[in-house]
Amino acid sequence: MDRKLSRSDNLIHQFDTILRTLVPHAAQPSRPSPARDLQDIEMTERERRHAESLMRVNHTGEVCAQALYQGQGLTARLADTRAQMEQAAQEEVDHLAWCDARLVELHGRTSYLNPLFYASSFGLGALAGAIGDNVSLGFVAATEEQVGRHLDRHLGELPAGDRRSRAILEQMREDEAHHEHWALEAGGSRFPAPVKLGMRLVSKVMTSSVSRL
Repeated sequence: MDRKLSRSDNLIHQFDTILRTLVPHAAQPSRPSPARDLQDIEMTERERRHAESLMRVNHTGEVCAQALYQGQGLTARLADTRAQMEQAAQEEVDHLAWCDARLVELHGRTSYLNPLFYASSFGLGALAGAIGDNVSLGFVAATEEQVGRHLDRHLGELPAGDRRSRAILEQMREDEAHHEHWALEAGGSRFPAPVKLGMRLVSKVMTSSVSRL
């Protein structure tokens, strides 16, 4: 009986996470925004629209990250690995909420494609976890490596006056680097260059589509 209740509770938790990830403004951060004490320097309308586009892409990236960790946490075999993934997932919730709030400030919106990217990322995460913890952790490390490069590029593209978005992305960059290091230290496999290249190509598809939709 307890086992059935545990499974039911888990399903409820999974569904709640999906809703909090995909419904705008539903995610609640556990940490205050890094931008809380900063003020932007005046931006032109063109700069504002560019910053909005960048932050929409970053928001969708965090939707994918949340789905990835949720899928992996569902199938990961080792208890300590699952716990670490849950901690990383909570930090991704912070990123999600920060990006969402920043989009509101920039008079923007989240991507219409988020449900599609969530579903595909959840499936990849669950598959990686089912194959084995070393593959699952390796996928985390390779993903976070790609995200780090992506954030570095966006930090270089942000308008000079957008101090609030910059503070958010800098904290996200620090967190993602920590996730990558943890995943490798925990025994994650280092993916070969062709696999990483494929991941970069998928990332480019996501970036180009979400920036508009």
